[in-house]
Amino acid sequence: MKRMKNDRLESQIAQVAEVAGYLWQRGWAERNGGNISVNVTDLLTESEKALPAISESYALPKTMKWLKGNCFLVTGTNRRMRYVASQPMENMAIIRIDNAGDTYEIIADNPVRPTSELPSHLSMHDYLKGQGIDNKVVLHTHPTDLVAMTHYRPFLQPDVLGKLLWSMIPETRVIVPKGLGIVPYELPGSMALADATIQLLDRYDVVMWEKHGALAVGSDVIECFDMIDTLSKSAQIYLQARAMGFEPEGMTEAQSEELRKAFHLC
Repeated sequence: MKRMKNDRLESQIAQVAEVAGYLWQRGWAERNGGNISVNVTDLLTESEKALPAISESYALPKTMKWLKGNCFLVTGTNRRMRYVASQPMENMAIIRIDNAGDTYEIIADNPVRPTSELPSHLSMHDYLKGQGIDNKVVLHTHPTDLVAMTHYRPFLQPDVLGKLLWSMIPETRVIVPKGLGIVPYELPGSMALADATIQLLDRYDVVMWEKHGALAVGSDVIECFDMIDTLSKSAQIYLQARAMGFEPEGMTEAQSEELRKAFHLC
């Protein structure tokens, strides 16, 4: 970092870069697919939060009343995850929301414009913070197997796909205890997509956007990646069983309930 000499911030940047590499290696981040945002306000010193902007102010589509003065590490628009992994601050920026919650400006490290889905990310951060939920990360990516499953209409009914994936391997119920929500197709980057997602964040750990990708919220970026990665493993088990010519029976409801009780899951 050129403008901020901060070990905790450097550690967070390295963690995002690590996950960006995983997304690319998994084949979930074609070209500039996917985006990550992290609320880093608590990692910055007061002087870092007050640094002069290196960009003009950009209007937000709505007031983010719970994010006033907050700072975010955000992947850049039209930037590849493979380059976020190798050159993090050439492909990400730190932005600051103004004290009215209506605009943002870039404060480090380069004038990289944030992802086009920034309004969606900030809307989710704003909602979660308003609910008193300490989830600092929003991660969106394109897992091939999970996206493929959203092309099958019966899986789009509430909790059908989530319960199916829970049943493929016990770890999925443990690592994704609130399950998987489904948002019917909306225009990528739109506020309609953000609003539909927000309605599910109280109930689910991960949300699938029909024919588009997965979104996870959590306390750190590794946790978010792990949830999507585990769901992807379950999807692979299901799809490989089908490719072998049979419908996998999965764990029974009784076995899933036994698991929930044993691990004190929600």
